[in-house]
Amino acid sequence: MADPYQTLGVSRTASEADIKKAYRKLAKELHPDRNKDNPKAAEKFSQVTNAYDLLNDKDKRARFDRGEIDGDGNPASPFGYGGAGGFGGGAGPRPGGAGGFRQRFDFGGEGADMSDIFEGMFGGAGRGGFSGGFGGRGRSAPKGANSAYALRVPFVDAAALSPQRITLADGKTIDLKLPAGVDTGTQMRLSGKGEQGPGGPGDAIITIEVVPHAFFTRDGDDVRLDLPISLTEAVLGGQVKAPTVERPVMLTIPKGTTSGKTLRLKGKGFHKKDGGRGDQLITLIIDIPADDAALQQFAAEWTDSRNPRAAMNV
Repeated sequence: MADPYQTLGVSRTASEADIKKAYRKLAKELHPDRNKDNPKAAEKFSQVTNAYDLLNDKDKRARFDRGEIDGDGNPASPFGYGGAGGFGGGAGPRPGGAGGFRQRFDFGGEGADMSDIFEGMFGGAGRGGFSGGFGGRGRSAPKGANSAYALRVPFVDAAALSPQRITLADGKTIDLKLPAGVDTGTQMRLSGKGEQGPGGPGDAIITIEVVPHAFFTRDGDDVRLDLPISLTEAVLGGQVKAPTVERPVMLTIPKGTTSGKTLRLKGKGFHKKDGGRGDQLITLIIDIPADDAALQQFAAEWTDSRNPRAAMNV
C-alpha cells in the first residue's frame, strides 16, 4: 500500500491547496485520454486519484496521520478501527454484496468534489465523467490503452469492399468488413481489443491505407482508367475487353473513336457512404506503333482535308 503523500509528491505538512495543486498536475500528465498508448499511466492515474481522495478528506487524512488507517483507507488493525470486528468513523471498507466489501468513495457532499479539479482541465469533463470516469458519487476505473494498427488494403479490395484479415497483438485473426466510402486515413475501432487496464481493455484502432493501383485511379467515388486501343479498333469500332475493379467486361468501341473519348460503366466504382456506388470512367487512348512501315506508307498516301485544330483558331 502506497503512502499517499509520497504518491502525490507532497510533505505531511502540505496544505489543502498544495495537495490539490499536486494532484491537478499529476492528473493532467497521467490522464488516460492523453496516454492512450501507455497502460502504466492509467494505473498511476488511479493511484494518485486514490491518494487525493484520502488526503482531501480531513477526517481520513487525520486518521491516516494517526496510523488508524492505511494508504488505501482500510483500518490499520486487522480487526478494524474502534473495537474488535467493528468499523468506526465511516472510513475503510463497508459491507457489500455477495459477502464481500466495497471501498467507500465520496466525490460530493462530505467527500472530495472532483468537479473543480477537472473543470477546465479536460474541457469540463470532470462534471459529467471522462471516458467512463467521474460522475455522480462513484468513479469508474480507467480502461486500458488503445492499440494502434495500420492495414494496407489493395485498391480493388477497397472498391469492392472485400473482407480483410488482420492479426492482432494477441495472435488472434479477425476478418474485417470494410465500411462504404473507405479511403486512406479511414479508421475502424474494434471494441475491447486493446490493452488490458483496471477498468477493462481498451480498443483496437485500425487505420486504413488504400494501396495505389497500377492503372486504376480514384476520383471521388468513381474509378478512372485509361484504356489503350488500336488504330483499327478506333476507326472500325468493335468490342474489346476492359478491366474493372471486380472482373473484366466487354466494352463496345464506336466507329471513328478519337483519343480522349470517355465511356462510363455504371456501378463499377467505390461504394458510397450514403448508399449506391460510383461509376468507372474509361478514357480511350489510341495507341499507334512507332515503327510500322505499312502504317507509315498508308499515312503518306492518305490525305485528311480537315483541320482538326480549327476550333482553336489555328
